[in-house]
Amino acid sequence: MTREDTVKTIAFYHKVSASKVLRYCKTKNKDFQQWEQRKHCVDYMLFIANIGEYLSIDEVAQSNGELYTYVTNKAGKGKQGTIVASIKGTKTQDIIDVLNKIPLDVRALVKEITLDMAANMEAAVSEVFPQADLVTDRFHVVRLATNALQHLRIDLRWQAQDNENQAIANARAEKRKYKVEKLSNGDTVKQLLVRSRHLLAKKPNQWSESQKERAMLIFGLFPKLQVAYEHTLRFRQIYEYRNKSQAKIAFQEWINDTYDLDLDKFNTTAHTIENHLENIINFFNHRHTNANAESFNAKIKRFRANLRGVSDHVFFFFRIAKLFA
Repeated sequence: MTREDTVKTIAFYHKVSASKVLRYCKTKNKDFQQWEQRKHCVDYMLFIANIGEYLSIDEVAQSNGELYTYVTNKAGKGKQGTIVASIKGTKTQDIIDVLNKIPLDVRALVKEITLDMAANMEAAVSEVFPQADLVTDRFHVVRLATNALQHLRIDLRWQAQDNENQAIANARAEKRKYKVEKLSNGDTVKQLLVRSRHLLAKKPNQWSESQKERAMLIFGLFPKLQVAYEHTLRFRQIYEYRNKSQAKIAFQEWINDTYDLDLDKFNTTAHTIENHLENIINFFNHRHTNANAESFNAKIKRFRANLRGVSDHVFFFFRIAKLFA
């Protein structure tokens, strides 16, 4: 049952309007009226008692696309005790100013912070938690390689579309009917490239029979795509390493091999990995990811959706604090 449904039910039994029930909840709620963070909660909230050894930092669209930066404690597991800080916006200095309100001896307790590749957040937490290791999230790193692979597939798809358009134009010029060429599985080349999206995101042992057939066809037609797929698999397998030094060597070898291969789409990935390598390999210390932050963000969005929008931001943050802080 959503908040609106609950309010409507209470209003129905007491024979008053739903708006009156809501107004009563806000004006008569002693905790809300005396909440110490009420004056500045829209700009920031800070819960120093929730700080722990392992934190996450990420951004979330709070309301009307307004971005907020959340620092969360992994030990909170998305429940009470999770939120360490909520900060309006994503500016580095704003994040630093709020987090610097935490005493230095408490900040020194933090051992590790997981984050994505956003330079603003990296700069902020490096300044505020100088003793903590920064860990670039595994999902965001792997996505660099998988996105490069999908970009190559999309380029080939547009090329196939151009070839088909040219063939249709030639047929019209020659006053003959254009006949679509189909492959053994019934796909056209263009359809094959469109429908191969999901199989390229999987490992070969996860393919269905139809995907195995489609993979054989697409790799036969586009050997370069097979090279890119195998190169991506090799990248993903690095995260199976348990030794940090071995993983670092494997990443460096992958970067070097990328420059040797004729795969332009992967050069950006290789450059990015090279620039963030130290934070990336810190993953192998404790194998922590930013999944808890992503899960927490999803809870915030779901909570907002259940409210069908946010009209009173102060009361909204009060409820967020009650639930997660």
